[in-house]
Amino acid sequence: MKILLIEDNTDIAELIFDYFENLGVTLDFASNGLQGFELASHASKQSYDCIVLDIMLPGIDGLTLCRKLRDEGNNTPIIMLTARDTNKDIIDGFDIGADDYLVKPFDLEVLEARISALVRRAGGMGFQKTLALGPLFIDIQKRQVKRNDTLLKLNPTCYDIMFLLMQKFPQPISKRDIEWHIWGDDPPEEDIIRKHIYHLRSAVDKPFETPVIKTLPKVGYILEIDE
Repeated sequence: MKILLIEDNTDIAELIFDYFENLGVTLDFASNGLQGFELASHASKQSYDCIVLDIMLPGIDGLTLCRKLRDEGNNTPIIMLTARDTNKDIIDGFDIGADDYLVKPFDLEVLEARISALVRRAGGMGFQKTLALGPLFIDIQKRQVKRNDTLLKLNPTCYDIMFLLMQKFPQPISKRDIEWHIWGDDPPEEDIIRKHIYHLRSAVDKPFETPVIKTLPKVGYILEIDE
């Protein structure tokens, strides 16, 4: 899961980062509304499962930012974080396109549950703890991959690629998408995806009779599994 946090209070941002990174969540951060809109906008290359948005922001306030995103057709689930707790504030947030509203101070476990519900409702995984596909099984919290109950030894990058392949199934994933999910805006200069795929296949396919990782020329990679 990938979350965009737009919050100008660094203490709150650090608490949220520490909590969600321990859950294996990838977070991007913006400390003002202008940067947040740039990251969240459809004009950006980024794709998020959920946006956590403060209302009182420098640059562009959260309500205006939310309205601008909805006006350009961005349907990413948005949960508002704010100290403004009157009925009018809450109604205004929903009226301009927010999906949920959480008043500060808030409990991080409640925020987790709210985000999970929004993402599931939008068709994502939410905070799913495991992922199973044919002979493959991932324990997301432990970052472990098994095939036919055999624990596979994967380095962190190979694990991330395997997770993306299983998330994307039955669709392929491009090399560019893999690079973005793992390295964001700062991918390595050399083409090392092929090297990681080679190591991934050595662990996932080589010890077994039937390979599951397939290369689609000029497209990317896909899992070939009979469910």
